[in-house]
Amino acid sequence: MSYSLKLYAFEDASDRERRDAEQRFRKALDETLGDASLVAPVYTAYRRIVATYGDAPAPDTLTDAEQQVFDQWQAAESAAITAAFGPHRYMGDAQFEIEA
Repeated sequence: MSYSLKLYAFEDASDRERRDAEQRFRKALDETLGDASLVAPVYTAYRRIVATYGDAPAPDTLTDAEQQVFDQWQAAESAAITAAFGPHRYMGDAQFEIEA
């Protein structure tokens, strides 16, 4: 399963810089989750968990499987943001869109 990705945090960036950052973001997601085919389903499951329990659910409210998905996505997103924007990023409002 493939997915499309778009980053929104680049008012001053050129098209080339944005594309390069998106490529780094995508590569980090794919590698952290293990394969590009896992990005869309894990992200969809993560969004479902957040819609049900909120952005910071108490660990005892999630099933083991939900906690695993939640943790995996947060690790992948963190790695992707660092890869795209650097370790000293100040991109609190960096946003992305993923579609299957």
